[in-house]
Amino acid sequence: MLSSSFSQPILPPRLALARLRHSLSRRWRSGFERFLMPWDGPAESEWLDIADFGSNPGRLAMRVFRPTTAMLPGAPLVMVLHGCGQGAGEFATSGGWVEAAIRHGWVLLLPEQAISNNHARCFSWYSHGDTHRGRGEVLSLRQMIQTALRRFRCDRTQVFVAGLSAGGAMAAALLAAYPETFAAGAVVAGLPVGCASNASEAFLRMHDAGPANMTPAAWATLITAQCGHKGRWPRLSIWHGEADRVVDPGNGENLVRQWTALHGLDVGDAAANQVSPGVTRRTWGHKAEPNVEAWSIAGLDHGFPVGADAARRRPASQWVLGAEIDATEAIARFWH
Repeated sequence: MLSSSFSQPILPPRLALARLRHSLSRRWRSGFERFLMPWDGPAESEWLDIADFGSNPGRLAMRVFRPTTAMLPGAPLVMVLHGCGQGAGEFATSGGWVEAAIRHGWVLLLPEQAISNNHARCFSWYSHGDTHRGRGEVLSLRQMIQTALRRFRCDRTQVFVAGLSAGGAMAAALLAAYPETFAAGAVVAGLPVGCASNASEAFLRMHDAGPANMTPAAWATLITAQCGHKGRWPRLSIWHGEADRVVDPGNGENLVRQWTALHGLDVGDAAANQVSPGVTRRTWGHKAEPNVEAWSIAGLDHGFPVGADAARRRPASQWVLGAEIDATEAIARFWH
């Protein structure tokens, strides 16, 4: 069962204070939420399309879902990046992100790729002009975050990003380009930063993760060489199906090598636990709040895993798959 994997040993003082701060913030917001309610009923959740969020060099669209549980200042901000062939709202709904936002009191930021940029609506995770700090799509995403933080008065210490497939690879690139912005992220069926520099290389790496002889330090250098960041790196949750036929599962392992090295951790020093049949979780760093975690799911093809019950009751969506575990809730636990 999942509970056995998330035991809570004594935390170091810094982690304990951070967790206490987040808990008090949630209690304050929930306790005063009644003052947001009009006399004739509760305030309504809102879906917003925001056009004026900056220069937008990546020509992306900005959508926001703001539930009634996130109407007060201090809500966490969660960005979700869809995969190829998906719409932002579609993935947010079928993947359980909308339900999670309501439950946890998140403001949900949902960028959407334009068909005019990519006919399959894939984010340009491999293009240096779209993944390096201050350029293209990652700059558009950063501008969306800054706009949402100001407009909805979100907690600047509780900013997260998650993505699937091309969106997962772009989430990793965004974390690498603006590490000071994020507390943590999640990459599902994605690829490591810097593994490709054009579309041809991207397709090659999707089908063959390689190169097998690159060290974790070399993988990390693909990030540090183009980012002068000297501070803490965001924590990262990595997910991959072992039967993925679209993105070689070896890419998940290369992400592990890259991000454990960024955090100064030995990739061989993992704590492993079989959460349920066919579902394995490995962690690096402090037991209660790891710097990096990696989930492997036997038999899972390319897609975002959600619980079987959730998959049946939510609208169907390409690349959202019923599984033994619900990634959205597990990622939320990792973040908080």
